Amino acid sequence: MELAVYNISGKEAGRKIKLNDSIFAIEPNDHAIYLDVKLLQANKRQGTHSAKERSQLSGSRRKIKRQKGTGTARMGDIKSPLLRGGARAFGPRPRNYSFKLNKKLRKLARLSALSYKAKDNEIIVVEDFNYETPNTKQYLSLLKGFDLSERKSLLVLPGANSNIYLSARNIKNAKVTIAKDINTYDLLNANKIIIAESSIKEIEALFVK
Repeated sequence: MELAVYNISGKEAGRKIKLNDSIFAIEPNDHAIYLDVKLLQANKRQGTHSAKERSQLSGSRRKIKRQKGTGTARMGDIKSPLLRGGARAFGPRPRNYSFKLNKKLRKLARLSALSYKAKDNEIIVVEDFNYETPNTKQYLSLLKGFDLSERKSLLVLPGANSNIYLSARNIKNAKVTIAKDINTYDLLNANKIIIAESSIKEIEALFVK
């Protein structure tokens, strides 16, 4: 598979780059994608939710009313879940939602996501670029060049670049990451993936042994 290389103005640079078919043209595995996205979302959950049960509440254990003869239901102490301010019956308890997947499955999920994006023509390869200082206006003009100022975009860089990261930080729906940190959720969540030219080699080194 070959893609045209663009400059940061959104115009073709007059050359093409070849993408590795074993990364960008495999048969996608939807179940692997589902599991990897579920993993990423579950691992973000704090799991600190908690509600007090009867034994954890302070309050009188005195029986509120007599057992029979009132014409209404039986009632125990004031901590009953049936009363306002009472305990929570079977309430949520702190728990850990994280789980693990093997490396091969997570790799398959990311390759599947990249293949879907390549198949749908949602990958843009741009020439390597850099900013001397953080400049949100320049990064916004880059997005406008690809008609992405109002859409979700993911920029993949070969390595950490604080100036580009800070330039995109305040732009809604614009995310910047590096090649070794790409994940299935971010790939699929973006309308377009912008890949810096030298990031292709980093991605190949990551997935092709």
